[in-house]
Amino acid sequence: MPLFRDQGVILRTYKLGEADRILHVCTMEHGKVRAVAKGVRKTRSKFGARLEPTSHCALQFYEGRQLDIVTQAETVDHFRAIREDFDRFAKATTMLEAVDLVLQEGESTPEIYTMLVRALRALADRDTPLVASAFHLKLLAHDGVAPHVGSCVSCGEADEPMVAFDLASGGTVCANCRQGRPLSPEAHALLLQILGGQLGAALNAEPSSATHEVTELATRALEYHLERRLRTHQALERS
Repeated sequence: MPLFRDQGVILRTYKLGEADRILHVCTMEHGKVRAVAKGVRKTRSKFGARLEPTSHCALQFYEGRQLDIVTQAETVDHFRAIREDFDRFAKATTMLEAVDLVLQEGESTPEIYTMLVRALRALADRDTPLVASAFHLKLLAHDGVAPHVGSCVSCGEADEPMVAFDLASGGTVCANCRQGRPLSPEAHALLLQILGGQLGAALNAEPSSATHEVTELATRALEYHLERRLRTHQALERS
């Protein structure tokens, strides 16, 4: 079985047998990798604690027929600030789930890997309200289905205020074409910043009703594209 090395972020883990785990990993060069980490649930495991969701690792795999096998794991970043804070970990988990759903096995997508690592670093540095929402919107943009926010998606009007967002049409709408979810001017301004190259300004925005609007809209837009609800977001809604 050939060996290969890569860096990756652990997206998801689940039990296999009595001591093993199956990992979903977003890697730099190999897209999503599904691999078995043998014996990691044993107390004497050499690298079990390194292979938890959000961990950023340098990994070595044996290539298997159905699942690869993790043979080495060195920590690049634990993102301890995320793992020790429930609110940050919840935000991070929505990003991990989104990547797990979007990525295809074996499809090289270094852009998504880079986006995810940068988003996790931003979240670890500061619990900014819009990190996960901005990541979801950027993920849609990478897939070529970014929301249209610069003008009315129905009539093309760009000079009038955008008063709503229509998921089915894929963007903002003016008062004459009003349909979908109401959208405040402040939320529209944040969307323009996130998708228009001013992400830093959006992330520095103080928490407000507008940030909550954008958070909800970004989640719903991603779910609409995926044609399924995010499991982690549903859990947060119930908590």
